[in-house]
Order: sequence, then structure tokens, then C-alpha cells
Amino acid sequence: MSESLYLPSTTNRQEIYESLLPQIKALTSGESDLTANLANISAALKEAFNFFWVGFYLKKENQLVLGPFQGPIACTRIHFNKGVCGHAYTTKEVVIVPDVEAFPGHIACSSASKSEIVLPAKDKNGEVFLVLDVDSDELNDFSEVDAEGLSQIIQLIEEIAI
Repeated sequence: MSESLYLPSTTNRQEIYESLLPQIKALTSGESDLTANLANISAALKEAFNFFWVGFYLKKENQLVLGPFQGPIACTRIHFNKGVCGHAYTTKEVVIVPDVEAFPGHIACSSASKSEIVLPAKDKNGEVFLVLDVDSDELNDFSEVDAEGLSQIIQLIEEIAI
């Protein structure tokens, strides 16, 4: 297991995702603890892109509960029908929000968060068991490149969580 990431000297996010995915696979290879893997994944994403906040919310009973993350303190619990995370959970779809202030029901864990992308991870029965939440302190910071790159990481999480 590598203890440091190789990050290409580029601002091209697609190239960074392409470099990062095999490194995340190496980080998680052979480790069966989901919490440890999610912690390393959030750290790798934070280091690679310097996003404002990167973390996971895990389904526990009737809500999403804060899991491993990188960034400032965060909301601890989110109801399934609240905010961007709740929307991604209930729709089972990737949600890109260019301006969080314009999203109905947005939960403001930090006023510095300006845009957001949230991706659900599903178990073998198609049920969402966690969401990956990434916030930026810039408006309109996420695109389909991020949706695709982060979706590949979600696929990896789905494989290692089974």
C-alpha cells in the first residue's frame, strides 16, 4: 500500500481522476474494513482536488449519519427527505448542484459551501447504503467529468462493501 499519492501536475480533472482511481484501488485492496476504506478515499479526494469538503453519510436506521470525511465539521444526521444528500438517497441518482442557495431544502452545514455533488452507493439489492458528498467553496464547480470520475469510485466502494 502506498502512503502517498502520485498526482499529475495538471488542473484537468479527468486526468486526475484517471490517475487517482488505480491508486484508490491499491489503497483499498486487501482491506476489509469499510470505515478505513472510506477514510482513505475521502482523504485521497481531498488531497487530489482540494475540495472544500469530502465525506460520506451512511444509512443508519431512518437517516443518513456522518461517516469518514475531510474538511470542516459537518452536519451529523440528515433525514432522507432533506437536503442534497437526502435527495440523492431517495432518487438513487447523482445530484449536481451548481449553486446550493438555489436548491430547495438545502442544508447549510457551512455557509462557505457554494456548490455540491452527491452520489449514492447501492448494495447488491439496489438499496442505497451511503452517499458520497463533495462540496466546493466555488459556484458551479462540478461537471459531468466529476460525475463520471466519482461514479467510478462509487463502483469501487460498492464492490468492496459487498
